[in-house]
Amino acid sequence: MFTSRKHWLPILAAAALFGCSHQQQASGVLTGHVSIGPLVPVVREGVPEPTPAPEVYAARQVVIYRSDGRKEIARAGIDASGDYRVDLAPGNYVVDINHGGIDMASGLPAEIQIQAGQITRLDIDIDTGIR
Repeated sequence: MFTSRKHWLPILAAAALFGCSHQQQASGVLTGHVSIGPLVPVVREGVPEPTPAPEVYAARQVVIYRSDGRKEIARAGIDASGDYRVDLAPGNYVVDINHGGIDMASGLPAEIQIQAGQITRLDIDIDTGIR
C-alpha cells in the first residue's frame, strides 16, 4: 500500500493526461481558396484582370454557422493569397461569406461536413458586382 503522496503523483498525472486526451475530440479542417472579381468595370481583351490587393481579401471573411444556418460558429480570415483555413469540431455546418456591399458568391450558403482528422476543401468565387 502507498503511504506517501509522492507515490500517488505519477498515478494521478497519468490519470489526468488520459482523462484530458480522452475527452478532447479531434478536429477537422475547412480550407479553400477565394477568388474575387471583377475588380474593374471594364476588362479589356488581352489585358489581365488585376490581382486583388491584400486589403480586398482582408475586408472579406468566410463565416461558418451551425447546420441550421442561424448560429455563427467561426469566422475565417482570408490571407493575401486568397486562402483561408479554420479548425472545426466534427459535424455539419453551413458556410457563407460576410456579405459586404453587393458581394455575392454562387453556391453559397453551402452545407459541409467536417470529419475528425480530415480536410474539407471549399473554394469560393466572390462576385463583386462591378460592371
